[in-house]
Amino acid sequence: MLNALHPFDANALSLDCAAAAREIEQFIQRTVAHDLKRQGVVLGVSGGIDSSVCAALAVRALGPDRVLAILMPEKESSPDSTRRGRLLCESLGVEPIMENITAPLTALGCYDRRDSAIRRLFPEYGPGWKQKIGLAAGLLDADRVNYFTMTVESPEGDRQTSRMPVDVYLSVVAATNLKQRVRKTMEYTHADRLNYSVLGTPNRLEYELGFFVRGGDGLADLKPIAHLFKTQVYQMAAYLGLPDDIQSQSPSTDTYTLPQSQEEFYYAIPYDKLDLALCAYGRGVPEDEAARALNLSVDQVRRVYKDIVLKRRTSGRILRNAALVQPVEVDGSDA
Repeated sequence: MLNALHPFDANALSLDCAAAAREIEQFIQRTVAHDLKRQGVVLGVSGGIDSSVCAALAVRALGPDRVLAILMPEKESSPDSTRRGRLLCESLGVEPIMENITAPLTALGCYDRRDSAIRRLFPEYGPGWKQKIGLAAGLLDADRVNYFTMTVESPEGDRQTSRMPVDVYLSVVAATNLKQRVRKTMEYTHADRLNYSVLGTPNRLEYELGFFVRGGDGLADLKPIAHLFKTQVYQMAAYLGLPDDIQSQSPSTDTYTLPQSQEEFYYAIPYDKLDLALCAYGRGVPEDEAARALNLSVDQVRRVYKDIVLKRRTSGRILRNAALVQPVEVDGSDA
């Protein structure tokens, strides 16, 4: 807890980017060469801020010839993601490879399974329609139980939104999670081919609050920015001189066919406020002091803290290792 001479404020997220970059680069070098005994790293590049910062730091640590960047669009991806991914690789001197994952997703039933579940809620849903999932609004306004809604849009542009029954929500998420899992399978395929490690790109909000898919984007051999808040990742992007188009990009999921922010899908409040709230919570800052820093009421901070606790529990369950009848030691680690 901070004392009265140093009250908690937005400066808590100010990052010494030069020192942080050195630390991360040394971590990548040490982990890849000595701990994992690999020759380089593979990572998926989406054109987003997190994968872009990770790619830049990996290139600084290992050189462009030991960083394999993979672009993995599918038929519902935004073309802008691929464009920004190529722009990033060009700026870093990395030659990316393209793996369009539409065919494997189709074969696994990703689109058909999802659409079948949506039709249980919207029977008219069909070809040419678009969709997205959203977390119910109002986290700051009143105590409530979180629930999700589905929004669909007809080819004529008419939108409908409805609360999702649990079975529909689970079926849609299970189907769309295939996108993350197929991408990770592709990353490990190339990592095995090259004797490389897979570099994961979650920031601290995603890692600590469970915004990732087990066996998908949550799976990696090293995660170099999992200790950085999203706000700090943007600071690092500016320090690294990433293209302006990447630095100005708002966080999005690029999973559903309607535009969707991460706030809308999972976080419920803007990432910069949630960054500061999570930092305050982790430091044991009282609700009234955090409220002043966040420009929120004490009741609103209390609700945000409560939501952080719930999401941290979710993250803990997703990150947990497989359960064993008895511990099995492998080189000093539980396997």
